Amino acid sequence: MAVRATSAGAASRVRGVRVLSLDTLVRVERGRKDRTASAPGASRRLTVPEGMRAPLGCDAVAVPAELGPLLMPRLPRVGCVYADSTHWWWLVPSDSDVALEWPAPAHYATGALVPASPSVPGLIHTPDGTLPYTPPIPLYLALCRVTGTPPAWSRPVSA
Repeated sequence: MAVRATSAGAASRVRGVRVLSLDTLVRVERGRKDRTASAPGASRRLTVPEGMRAPLGCDAVAVPAELGPLLMPRLPRVGCVYADSTHWWWLVPSDSDVALEWPAPAHYATGALVPASPSVPGLIHTPDGTLPYTPPIPLYLALCRVTGTPPAWSRPVSA
């Protein structure tokens, strides 16, 4: 039920009106893209290992395989990491791309959907505990450091 101000300034109840927040609209659009991308042969979803839970949902951040070993020691906590011959994938909480411009050559994968490839990425690191996440801000800062990219919030603003 929503409240709407009338021309007299009093509030009246309007039945059947559903107000959607921007967050809801973003999630609906992402869900639509996920369904489209999950067609056969299009992509695969990285799965959370047995016994772990992902209460915040899962997205993934991919980097070229040669950067993976450089990032691991720079992270204070490492969640689930998957790898194939070309990329390493870190599980992060859903919406970890909000207000962050992940530096190239990183790829942000909503819903932890990875492009179709001949081999399925294998799990190469599992954290202690039940949460599969690598904290996104330390991962972002480590990636910025390794790629020589200044974090978005430290760049000069152009008018």
